[in-house]
Parts: sequence; structure tokens; C-alpha cells
Amino acid sequence: MLRTKLLHPEILRVLGSSGHFSQVLIADGNYPFISRSGPGATTVYLNLMPGIPKTTDVLEALLEMIPIQEAAIMQTPNGEQASVHDEYLKMLPQGLEVKRLERYAFYDAACSSLTSLVIATGETRRFANLLLTIGVVKLDQSERY
Repeated sequence: MLRTKLLHPEILRVLGSSGHFSQVLIADGNYPFISRSGPGATTVYLNLMPGIPKTTDVLEALLEMIPIQEAAIMQTPNGEQASVHDEYLKMLPQGLEVKRLERYAFYDAACSSLTSLVIATGETRRFANLLLTIGVVKLDQSERY
């Protein structure tokens, strides 16, 4: 039995095989999962029903497992920030660069060969898509190999 928040075996497998600069897409329920993800990405369908799980639930679990180097959010057409984006900014590490990408620029970024994992959620809030770039694990400098 694992003692982490994240228990999903396929997500753990893909994260374990992803490395620095790999991308993880947490997608809302309206995202075109099949046509707008990386060519080698694994898609995990967690979208049980509308609202379950939310993108913030998935982010909470991922933050415990991987270092985040960068994040990108999808802008609304009018350029205003979606309310869910405020939640992301509170949850993500302080000082993290968060890019705001126009919809098609976001799709292009998510379609990169760097995207290793797409997590489909039941999120009903619009423009709740979040693209995370995995960072490096910073080890204690006193450790020797």
C-alpha cells in the first residue's frame, strides 16, 4: 500500500518514466483529448462524471509527486483570467513562472512530443486546462554517488 495521495497506477507509471522537461496536461471536461495531445502521450481518463474529479484535485496529488519547473494556463478569449486560474496560482510553488497562452498556442504546446501524460478530468469550469513542465529533483548536496 502506498502512503502518498496519488494512488493511480497508470499515472504513477507514466510519471516514473517521464523526466526533466516532460509535460503533464491536466485537462478539463471540454478538452479535445484525442486530437490535442502529444503524439506519444498516455491519456488517463479520470472523468467519472461532471465535476469529478476537478482539475485542482489532480493538481493537489501531482504536486506531492513531481517538481514543477513551469506551468501554462489557457487564456479566455477576452483575455480575462478564469477563476480556476487563481486557485492554481495559490497551489503552485511560489515564484513559479506561469505562462498564459491563447487557446491555439496552448493546444500547440500540449501537442508537443514533450507531453508524456494527459489526465482527463470531469472539470466543468471552462478554460481550466493546465500544462505542467516537470523540473529536476534537487538532491542534498552532501549525498555521494
